[in-house]
Amino acid sequence: METTFPRLLLAHAAQRPEAPAMREKEYGIWQARTWADLASLVEQVACGLHQLGLQRGEHMVVVGANRPRLYATMLAAQSLGAVPIPLYQDAAGPECVFPINNAEVRFAFAEDQEQVDKLLEIREQCPQLAHIVYDEPRGLRNYNEPGLLSLDTLIESGKAFAAAHPALFSAEVNKAQPGDVAAMFFTSGTTGNPKGVVHTHRSLLDRAKAGADFDHLTSHEEVLAYMPPAWVGQNIFSYGQWLACGYVVNCPESAATVMIDLKEIGPTYYFAPPRVFEALLTSVMIRMEDAGALKRRMFHYFLDLAKRVGPSLMDGLPVSTGDKFMYALGALCVYGPLRNNLGMSRVRIAYTAGEAIGPDLFTFYRSIGVNIKQLYGSTETAVFVCQQPDNQAKSDTVGVPCHGVEIKVAANGEVLVRSPGLFKEYYKNPAATAEVLMRDGWYHTSDAGFFDAQGHLKIIDRVKDVGRIAGGANDGAMFAPKYVENKLKFFPHIKEVVAYGDGRDKVCVMVNIDFDAVGNWAERRNLPYAGYTDLAQKPEVYQLIKDCMEKVNADLSVDALLAGSQVSRFLVLHKELDADDGELTRTNKVRRGFIAEKYGVLVDALYGGKTEQFIETQVKFEDGRTGSVSATLKLSDAKTFAPVKVAA
Repeated sequence: METTFPRLLLAHAAQRPEAPAMREKEYGIWQARTWADLASLVEQVACGLHQLGLQRGEHMVVVGANRPRLYATMLAAQSLGAVPIPLYQDAAGPECVFPINNAEVRFAFAEDQEQVDKLLEIREQCPQLAHIVYDEPRGLRNYNEPGLLSLDTLIESGKAFAAAHPALFSAEVNKAQPGDVAAMFFTSGTTGNPKGVVHTHRSLLDRAKAGADFDHLTSHEEVLAYMPPAWVGQNIFSYGQWLACGYVVNCPESAATVMIDLKEIGPTYYFAPPRVFEALLTSVMIRMEDAGALKRRMFHYFLDLAKRVGPSLMDGLPVSTGDKFMYALGALCVYGPLRNNLGMSRVRIAYTAGEAIGPDLFTFYRSIGVNIKQLYGSTETAVFVCQQPDNQAKSDTVGVPCHGVEIKVAANGEVLVRSPGLFKEYYKNPAATAEVLMRDGWYHTSDAGFFDAQGHLKIIDRVKDVGRIAGGANDGAMFAPKYVENKLKFFPHIKEVVAYGDGRDKVCVMVNIDFDAVGNWAERRNLPYAGYTDLAQKPEVYQLIKDCMEKVNADLSVDALLAGSQVSRFLVLHKELDADDGELTRTNKVRRGFIAEKYGVLVDALYGGKTEQFIETQVKFEDGRTGSVSATLKLSDAKTFAPVKVAA
């Protein structure tokens, strides 16, 4: 039966009032909040917002980390027919101006002093922003700004109002229809201003339920909510599916304690982008390199065994009795303790999405008994378009279409989707809406892909980014920058890559090293360094990265379509790419065009055959100050390989 988010909340509160709905870690102790407690809190916040004048159909910005009271505020806004808009808590103030003005926002929820300061800083540019409600009072005692109100004060007034008007809350909840707008998410804006993606209760809950049914999720799942609520992936897992299934969402104490909290909670349902899985594995490998010789030998022996037989065991394929016995021994000595150390002892389903995941990384987790799978979707599709069945998880595909989804591939290779989870529109942007959402219901994803022989979808790159090499030995060859970038990022020593080649005679890339992984590698070789910039330009580091380049080139040489995308030249950047400097989106996607313009002198040097190039770059520090970083960068060639013809 179709429903809305607030109605689901009230249904859980009525059916199992004392069951835990959320947990939050405060001062090192997990505090549980029941469904009945949460429903009562939502009613009080809703009544408080009603008194302040929040109207049906109006937008309310929500800025902060995952917190029960943040989720309650979103539910309270939806209960009144208003539309919550989560924004990234690490976004700078100027980044919030466009969404707030575009959506004509009068009301904002801010988690703490940092978020309040950000909103007050831009208030002159957003004159309609009349009310800012804050949760954490620390540091705000002497603030005397008009419209600034603590959530505790709002709750107290709402509590009194609810007592005097007991029927108002349920009456407002019952006014909502499944087709009403439930939330709006602003895209990351890799080019131009971000777009407001409008979703209804129906579209979000339909996909939440489809994903839950696919993996047989129940109210007994445990989830750790640690990614930004503004990212639709986190929102669907810890908000949409939370209310659809009624499981428990756990909120970590802070970003710094996520790994500890992960181990304490032991989630059964886990979601993370590939870079999180990469970081977890890198930390394990760094610690193992520092372990004793016997422990290292045992670890690598059982890991090799796991890679050989683990995926087959997980997929239910036959394995010899001897291998089963040795794998069981490995589970006792290595895999079990390793999963526990990663916080994945109880994980039944782990999903990764957003970017491609490396085959070695994917195989590693599945080989030690973690049921990691890939899914495909976007903000516009409410995430769930394709999922991988438990026994058909592959590193190079994103699975089969979910229930209710139709997919076709256009003549130019673009993936088109028709689904009940499609967004309603881009807010105040009918031209952009008409460009991607056809009248017959097909959505243009802008992704290039194809179906393999087993009916699994394989994504190559963004359609607009798939180009051609012009000139040289590979004239006319296909160039897929993201495919090349992802293959290089599969190496633990490489954190970020930006590839260029469309319309040029060869492919050149700029690289960010993983400072922790390469730093540990350097220390074990007694290689001194003074910081990131110094380490990045060490000849030994260049040789390390060059080896990675040439391994990828060897792999590409046997790919008939992409053999021409081999990397000819590269450099290691003197600073890490940063969203605060405009080089990445808030979801950590490379803004390739912006970087090409900002580092044009480096791109020209790579294609001009130079061996070194001086660069000075302005950077923004966490406290808002600006400074500059300069260095003379080395530019290096990489060996390329003649295309290999694979026998049919």
